[in-house]
Amino acid sequence: QVQLVESGGGLVQPGGFLRLSCAASGSISSIYDMRWYRQAPGKQREFLASVSSSGRTTYANNEKGRFTISRDNAKNTVYLQMDSLKPEDTAVYYCNAVSTWKSYWGQGTQVTVSS
Repeated sequence: QVQLVESGGGLVQPGGFLRLSCAASGSISSIYDMRWYRQAPGKQREFLASVSSSGRTTYANNEKGRFTISRDNAKNTVYLQMDSLKPEDTAVYYCNAVSTWKSYWGQGTQVTVSS
């Protein structure tokens, strides 16, 4: 089994910054891709970014490249750096890990962008 714990969400003003973390534990050697998603109230879950075990990154069509995904192999942690935040970024942000046989989800962390 793989366990994922997201952290770093909170309340931030428009134009502000946040850095989300996702710590993985368990059978982490089986993970070959990690991803960030978000889901706003009343909307579908949206893919944001992914990073593979080799370090390859992919992104959704984020405005002006405001989001950056990275990983720290020593800490088994993936990050999502978010800058120039907008009210429409308000959502629950989820970490997802993909292994050979299944995928795993964290509990989510709330991000609220409001003045």
